[in-house]
Amino acid sequence: MSEYYLAVDIGASSGRHILGTIENGKMVLEEIYRFENGMKHEGASLLWDTEHLFSEIVNGLKKCKEIGKTPKSMGIDTWGVDYVLLDADDKVAGKTYGYRDHRTDGYPEKVYKTIPEAELYSHTGTQKQVFNTIFQLSALKDTEPEVLDKAEAMLMMPDYFGFRLTGVKKQEYTNATTSGLINAKTNDWDKELIGKLGLPEKIFLSPVKPGTKLGSLKSEIRDEVGFDLTVMVIGSHDTASAVMSVPSTADDTLYISSGTWSLMGVENLTAVTSDAAREANFTNEGGYDYRYRFLKNIMGLWMIQQVRHELNDGYSFAELCDMAEQEKAFPSRVEANDPRFLSPENMQEEIKKAIKETGQKEPENVGQMATVIYQSLAEAYAKTLKEIESITGKHYEAVNIIGGGSKAAYLNQLTANACKRKVIAGPDEGTAIGNLMCQMISEGDFKDLKDARESVARSFDIKEYSPL
Repeated sequence: MSEYYLAVDIGASSGRHILGTIENGKMVLEEIYRFENGMKHEGASLLWDTEHLFSEIVNGLKKCKEIGKTPKSMGIDTWGVDYVLLDADDKVAGKTYGYRDHRTDGYPEKVYKTIPEAELYSHTGTQKQVFNTIFQLSALKDTEPEVLDKAEAMLMMPDYFGFRLTGVKKQEYTNATTSGLINAKTNDWDKELIGKLGLPEKIFLSPVKPGTKLGSLKSEIRDEVGFDLTVMVIGSHDTASAVMSVPSTADDTLYISSGTWSLMGVENLTAVTSDAAREANFTNEGGYDYRYRFLKNIMGLWMIQQVRHELNDGYSFAELCDMAEQEKAFPSRVEANDPRFLSPENMQEEIKKAIKETGQKEPENVGQMATVIYQSLAEAYAKTLKEIESITGKHYEAVNIIGGGSKAAYLNQLTANACKRKVIAGPDEGTAIGNLMCQMISEGDFKDLKDARESVARSFDIKEYSPL
């Protein structure tokens, strides 16, 4: 009988339950359940529907029982920065905000009046993003102090769902590092910063490493799904899991975790908190086994996803790539990482406005709009590569692209051309694979991360693109 492990991988727009097992030394995946996700408007607020998400997690567990493949353990990963507050009765306190909510507008500057930007970065190595948890909590303290007063614990999203499954509250390390409140030297909450900001220290639970066993299912969940398993704390920030799946055992490997966001960077054994890193807006996020993911957030496929939605999802991504290729000579570009593209009312209009402001030619059809986005994104990758090499003093021979965006052959080729580097694309289910790898290492199926990465290289379709 095969032993199964379950990865519950929840992204900003959808979630999946993926079973993993090992056959003849290779990892084998099977997606068994998928569900929708998205931020919900409630007045002026953008919120997560945590009840919907939890019910779908349970529904996917029922699916395991239904198909007769019950896993021995499971891990949950999601995006970073967002959290749930619990009161003294373990009930949710306040709203569960989504990171695109505008209540944090202007908050980085407010926080910097208390803790100067350079000082904050020297402590945490976290890049400036308006939605970092540090700014969310600071906004909450000002606008809803009664909610913060009631809070007894803060759990990042995967840890909240783990608590709902097991009744055990633990804060996982990699997701905690996206908060902007973890000290990059101690790998623990920075109590000095928390004190200066007037945040309640009691809500911050000591972070635990990926591979920690959380516990068994609560009896009522076990009865509902029809079996028991071990809920494991994995690299619960989706990028932490995705980076585990990079199919390279070289010490100096550059990657792009490509999806709604593109996270481009390298793995280091120590955090880089230099002024040069801060000025280039790089972050040091926690990785497996206390490795540091030195990377930059780039707007990623979000822009083309939004354009597609505005076109009533009338085109597939493959069709959009084909139309972009036909208009590849169209010369206009935008700064892909401009915050104006984070949450505009209309992405196409915002892109046209940005192009007009810089005196370029506005796109007149879908293909021209698509080529602006894809070419601008490839140029952002090339610029970031130069920054990484300048800051680290190292040369990187190739760009490893993992995640759903690794299937975008057109963008992969543009990236190879712009970066003047070979692109190694795959695996496309990077996050789920990393989630499963952590469980499998913990259970002894792989000796260590190197052993697991060698298996990834054998197990999945990896393609190469040479610069033209």
